[in-house]
Amino acid sequence: MLVYRIVHKKYADTLFASGLAGRWNSEGKKVLYTSESISLAYLENMAHRRGFGFNTDFRVMVIEIPSKLPFPEVKLSDLPKNWRSFRNYNDCQKIGDDWFDESEFLYMKVPSAVVMENCNIVINTLHTHYKKVKLLDVLDFYPDSRLEEIIKRFK
Repeated sequence: MLVYRIVHKKYADTLFASGLAGRWNSEGKKVLYTSESISLAYLENMAHRRGFGFNTDFRVMVIEIPSKLPFPEVKLSDLPKNWRSFRNYNDCQKIGDDWFDESEFLYMKVPSAVVMENCNIVINTLHTHYKKVKLLDVLDFYPDSRLEEIIKRFK
């Protein structure tokens, strides 16, 4: 299965996880956040950057993960009503931390907080099968400045 990640070019040549806390992991849990499409990866980044800060210094990482491995999927029905709120990160982190600590599955599929009908793939970089995850390509990324201009109008 191909997944995508948009990062600054200085981080684009390696599958590195910082261990910083995110929606689906608490501090120290080294995971990679990826998306099922380049467009979702872009929207996720726009949300985290509050719409600003893209330029031609960013790259799209094309990553292959073994699709024949079993994986859990977090469904919207599994989540509390306000799971998308920043105040409810703990609920999602609990799910992600349990998955990470059990280390049974290399990755899990989770709904995107930006577009709930689409999914992100969270990869456990400490899992024994992580060596099977491959960086296939790094593509140039040309963000559309019109999106930043739209967001600027509403700030």
